[in-house]
Amino acid sequence: MFARITQYKMKPGTREAATAKMNDLKSEIMGMPGIHSFTNVMNEDGSGYVISVVESEATSNANAPKVAELWGHFAEFMEGPPSPVGYDVIAHWDKG
Repeated sequence: MFARITQYKMKPGTREAATAKMNDLKSEIMGMPGIHSFTNVMNEDGSGYVISVVESEATSNANAPKVAELWGHFAEFMEGPPSPVGYDVIAHWDKG
């Protein structure tokens, strides 16, 4: 498995609108090939991370155009472009 961790920063006052947009896009996000999980964390100041776990780095790379399209839906809310990095997954535990 492979994890893509993306740091982002939303403009002040856009947290609720950005969260609503994310929820509207849930089926597209979770419908990407090879996705195991998606987690989005955000502080009150709009700083946050998206952690997505997918089948492999190749799958993550193949999803890149769709991911860019999805991030495009948030352009009006963001202070700047998101900053992704990738890692091999050593452990992925989920009690849920």
